Amino acid sequence: MDNIRIAVASSDGVVVNEHFGRAREFYIYQIRDEELTLIETRQVTPVCDVGNHDELRLKENLEKLADCDYLLVSRIGEGARSKASDIGIEAYEIPGCIDASIEQLIKYIKIQKLFE
Repeated sequence: MDNIRIAVASSDGVVVNEHFGRAREFYIYQIRDEELTLIETRQVTPVCDVGNHDELRLKENLEKLADCDYLLVSRIGEGARSKASDIGIEAYEIPGCIDASIEQLIKYIKIQKLFE
């Protein structure tokens, strides 16, 4: 696993605790040479607004995350997951401590690569 980026939806930078559509920021992590590094935080405008979904905001937010390979969230709707997938971002619901959630994602990725 070399040079991948993970966008994490978190309200505090400690826990994966944000629904994709309600997130205001994403913590961007990079894994290079097996080393995990927080490289930046990106601000976004929430997609969900009192039960409604703004398609333009969804598109804009995904464009801001387009250089990421994976998305870690507490929840994500199927529409947003599908649109993320369309631009090459795989979304996963793995709430919990960011470090532990990323570790779970890495284990999953390694298992998937065994079957390629």
